[in-house]
Amino acid sequence: MSMTPSYVHGANGPPLIGKTIGVYFDEAVAARPDDLALIVRHQSVRWTWAELKAQVDALAAGLVALGLAPGERIGIWAPNCWEWTVTQFATAKAGLVLVNINPAYRVGEVEYALNKVGCKALITAVRHKTSDYVAMLRDLAPELAVSTPNSLKAGRLPQLKLVVTLGDAPHPGCLSFAEVCALGGVEEHARLATLADQLQFDDAINIQFTSGTTGSPKGATLSHHNILNNAQYIGLAMRLKPGERICIPVPLYHCFGMVGGNLVSLVHAATMVYPGEAFEARALLETIEAERCSVMYGVPTMFIAALADPEFERFDLQCMRTGIMAGSPCPVEVMRQVVERVHVDEITIAYGMTETSPVSFQSDTTDPLERRVSTVGRVQPHLEVKIVDAEGRITPRGEQGELCTRGYSVMLGYWDDPEKTAEAIDSGGWMHTGDLARLDDEGFCNITGRIKDLVIRGGENVYPREIEEFLYAHTAIQDVQVFGVPDKRLGEELCAWIVLRPGQALAEDALREFCRGQIAHYKVPRYVRFVETFPTTVTGKVQKFAMREVMIAELGLTVAKTA
Repeated sequence: MSMTPSYVHGANGPPLIGKTIGVYFDEAVAARPDDLALIVRHQSVRWTWAELKAQVDALAAGLVALGLAPGERIGIWAPNCWEWTVTQFATAKAGLVLVNINPAYRVGEVEYALNKVGCKALITAVRHKTSDYVAMLRDLAPELAVSTPNSLKAGRLPQLKLVVTLGDAPHPGCLSFAEVCALGGVEEHARLATLADQLQFDDAINIQFTSGTTGSPKGATLSHHNILNNAQYIGLAMRLKPGERICIPVPLYHCFGMVGGNLVSLVHAATMVYPGEAFEARALLETIEAERCSVMYGVPTMFIAALADPEFERFDLQCMRTGIMAGSPCPVEVMRQVVERVHVDEITIAYGMTETSPVSFQSDTTDPLERRVSTVGRVQPHLEVKIVDAEGRITPRGEQGELCTRGYSVMLGYWDDPEKTAEAIDSGGWMHTGDLARLDDEGFCNITGRIKDLVIRGGENVYPREIEEFLYAHTAIQDVQVFGVPDKRLGEELCAWIVLRPGQALAEDALREFCRGQIAHYKVPRYVRFVETFPTTVTGKVQKFAMREVMIAELGLTVAKTA
């Protein structure tokens, strides 16, 4: 075991950007007004940076005309669309704090989010998939039907005054997006120019709710400085070139989409390309081919779904070069297939969390493939990382512990939650991630699991990631998730949910035989379920806690009470 401490500092890279997003946006547009900025396939939008700026300025001026002041919160509740992007840049120019609301949220979750951070305004889609957003808002605020726009007084949403709807259809008590964009005049546009000089890059600009597995979501509050700089270094790791097209199937409400996608495109003069409102494997493949995208983002489940498309082979993906796989650990075998079949020879793996803007580790396009398939790369510029044991001491290189991050990327805090903030960010400024990791002697990081995912079976610590990696080697297995379920005798037992490759069959006994003699007996899953899909968040993150709940109910297990 190396005695070198598990501490790294990203000392290389260009300097930090000391500007607000609004100022940076205007300067970037001035440098390339006629380059293509945004392609939205499902809305038939193809805009240059100058055309995007015209939309952004119109919305920003309209929001100012409605009396929204710097520091006030404005929610956006919508799937991927051009209005989302315009709102992102317009709120930054107006100094408003954009609150990202998950498109999958239902009434109770939306009520909690709007009230937790005190949203004064909400921009909302009318509907998406099975969600009727306007109907849900009417349930929450029946007063909307008889209120004057921008003067809502709702008992359950006391701070919300304004609802703005996407699309042309009128809705009682609401303004349409187009109506807001038409409100700004000379005075409001002049106000935006004044704000450009007044707003500070350390100001809060964005609140993203973390999808915790227990308790209420926390509002991670991020600054211009946090997310603009993170975008700079994300794109640098991919060696992005001006004019490259980035296929963005990940949701904009999540940091992967709005920072990794939109802000990376701004900083590196790339083109944002949205294949659809939400992820669909076929739309993704069609978009890459039609738009000749050279960059693609996704979580592992998205890449797995694309590779599994029955018509995958008919798509010409030779245009692809690089991209990012992130969001959850990527199985080594999946990574190899992506490189070989999607032609992303220079794909990178990124690791981070919403609270760190989000990326803190990323592989480089030139790293050897074996490094890119087995690690999350090295620390990003201008960040520090240490790995600590249960007592908070830095571990030697190669020894597992909790990953902690410090630097420009660490959030301002959880909105209106000083206790949770203090639990996450210690007195030294270190963000405790809750992720288990190891650093090797060259500074490459391997994420080994979540502290909360750890399964303790009969006193043995079992890390699900290790078992998942082993099971992926089975030729019949397309995807697998391993987690713990309660057991009266051993405390916890292992359960595996498995998605088989099309046309493949596998029996439980055959699976256990595959494990026998290859992994320790206590790592062999006791329970095995073959399923079509896993429960996931909108971003594609697998929800092990939901699978655990299903198994507890199905097997009639009892959860041991803890003190």
